[in-house]
Amino acid sequence: MLDSRAEAFKRGARKVRAGREAAWNQDGGRYLRGMKPFLIRWFCTTIAVAVAVKLTGMSAESVTSLVCTALFLGIINAFIRPVLLLLSLPFILVTLGFFILVVNALMLWFAGGIVPGFHVGGFWNAFFGSIVVSIVSWALSAVFKDSEGHYQILTHHGQIKQVQGKVIE
Repeated sequence: MLDSRAEAFKRGARKVRAGREAAWNQDGGRYLRGMKPFLIRWFCTTIAVAVAVKLTGMSAESVTSLVCTALFLGIINAFIRPVLLLLSLPFILVTLGFFILVVNALMLWFAGGIVPGFHVGGFWNAFFGSIVVSIVSWALSAVFKDSEGHYQILTHHGQIKQVQGKVIE
C-alpha cells in the first residue's frame, strides 16, 4: 500500500513538473519574442556608438562602456528626449527641424558625462557624433526590419504579397 501511494505521488509530481515546464516554455518564448526588438535596437545603437567613437573625438575605454552608453541612450531617448522636444518645439519649428540635431547632441553629451568610461570632448564632438549615431542606427535598423516593420535577425521575405485592386486607365 505504501508503494502504491509513493508511485502515485511520483506520477503526480512528474505531471506537475511537466505542466510547469510547458507553461515556462510557452511564456518564456513569448517573453523572448518580445525582447527581440529591444535587443536588436540595443545592438544597433551599440554599433552606431562604436562607429561614432571611431569617427569623432569621443572615446570609450571598453566594450562595456559602449554597451552601457547605448543602453543609457535608449533610456534617456525614451523618457527625457520627448520632454525636451516638446519644450523646444518653438525652436524646432523656427529652425525647420534643425534644432532636433542639437537635442540629440545634448543627449549624447549628457550620456558622456554620466556613463563611466565613455567621454565626449565637447558639444561639437557630441553634435557630429549624434549625426553619425543617427545615420548608422537608422541604416542598421533598416537592415534588421522586414517588409512589415517587424524586427528580424535576417531579412527574409517568405512570399510576395499580391495586391488586389482595379487599374484606372
